[in-house]
Amino acid sequence: MPKRPKIEVENLRLWYGTQPVLRGLTFDVHPGEILAVIGPAQSGKSSLLKCLNRTIELIPAARVEGSIRIDGQDIRQIRDVHALRRRIGMVTPLPVGLPMSIYDNVAFAPRCAGIRDRRELDARVEECLRQAALWDEVKDRLHMLGTKLSGGQQQRLTIARALSHRPEILCLDEFSIAIDPVTTMRIEEVLRQLRTRMTIILVTNLTQQARRLADRTLFLWKGELVELDRNEVIFSEHPRDRRTYEYIRGLFG
Repeated sequence: MPKRPKIEVENLRLWYGTQPVLRGLTFDVHPGEILAVIGPAQSGKSSLLKCLNRTIELIPAARVEGSIRIDGQDIRQIRDVHALRRRIGMVTPLPVGLPMSIYDNVAFAPRCAGIRDRRELDARVEECLRQAALWDEVKDRLHMLGTKLSGGQQQRLTIARALSHRPEILCLDEFSIAIDPVTTMRIEEVLRQLRTRMTIILVTNLTQQARRLADRTLFLWKGELVELDRNEVIFSEHPRDRRTYEYIRGLFG
């Protein structure tokens, strides 16, 4: 029997004031898959992620219609929005380190969740830093300010922090925009390993990154879902929509 989708989006519409941003998106995300979201600037990619964990509600002018279900539950029916956001980790385009030590950056969320035992916190910090491929580089300086790390290390620290509350879903918004290619490849390998534990949604402007990393790719254009399919279809010579072919080959966008 096929597994139920982890995420079900149905007729999702979003406006900022009177400006339409998302235009009736309907799609599913499977458990344990990596879904890439591509498209030109201003296509609604980042806004889609904000809808998933309800941070869109922090934007006063935003208005949302349609439904998003996680494990069959409409997220608008979840009263504890902080609990929802613990289930959906978010990594932003530029690393935003908390003004505290490397250790405390990762331990912050577990402490907020009520974990006080030092051995449990130590284990959680090490686990997350290992998952983010950062442990070996920082294990001897955990009490150094996280903001003193290099850009690539700070981005991996951001991933470790997102993992610290053990999310079911990890959303990454242009994580490689400000880091070097070597670090980007290291993080991509981390994501391949994490897919055994969670569902991953990756917004990227790098079509080749989507091709390397994702199982399926969703192409957004002007807030419209143009095409969603397996990568072997999306990146072939004959995707279902001509606009997909032209965007991937750099003819516009």
